[in-house]
Amino acid sequence: MRYPGQAMDDRQRARYARQLRLPEVGEAGQQRLLDARVLVVGMGGLGAPVGLYLAAAGIGHLVLSDFDRVDETNLQRQIVHREADLGESKASSAKRALLALNSRLRVDAFDYELDGESLRAEAEHAEVLVDCTDNFPSRFALNRASLATGTPFVSGAAIRWSGQVATFIPGDNRPCYQCLYPDEGIEASTCAAEGIVAPLVGVIGSIQALEVLNLVLGPDSGLAGRLLLFDGRSMECQTIELPKNHACLACARAGAST
Repeated sequence: MRYPGQAMDDRQRARYARQLRLPEVGEAGQQRLLDARVLVVGMGGLGAPVGLYLAAAGIGHLVLSDFDRVDETNLQRQIVHREADLGESKASSAKRALLALNSRLRVDAFDYELDGESLRAEAEHAEVLVDCTDNFPSRFALNRASLATGTPFVSGAAIRWSGQVATFIPGDNRPCYQCLYPDEGIEASTCAAEGIVAPLVGVIGSIQALEVLNLVLGPDSGLAGRLLLFDGRSMECQTIELPKNHACLACARAGAST
């Protein structure tokens, strides 16, 4: 078993050879990935590809949180789970799948929703927070934890045929999630009510995973302060610059408390 902090060995060099060839990665970058700790909240449609690709890429310590259990309706798109996992905690099911893919990682699984001090404590130890939830209260809580701890935050959402990804890096004149969605009373559309095409979450989750690698490998993420919108019907993408809302209550509170 390899834990973060240990030097990469020859077996790992062989495993990650294709990444090591990239000048943006190399041995030093791969070591940063192996030493990284990432918190993924939600192991459903988005969390499945996020978790699988981060495990495959060699993020050394993954922390998973999901209070839900695997249901048959999940199997249409939540590719980290199998029929044999029906009724099991999604966090536990995902942990088993990720370790089966890469047994030399450390994976911690919480089968409950992190909130308050428990969420902040995990955020303090993570290099990146990944929002794979399906509701605004959880996203706002992750945003608060990101602002309180200074931890970058990658948020994704998908419904019907369209999805979005944005990255938020706390700091002066940088937008936070609540700059984008200022109303904490907003309600999210649900896949159960609106439907969703199966591969869409793979597209959005893969972009989130790529953003995590960007953040771990260097300070500048491709989507920092920007919102990427994807339309699966037209196969078109667009990105929108997100200005900081200087009246944002979340940013103001975080700034006042530091």
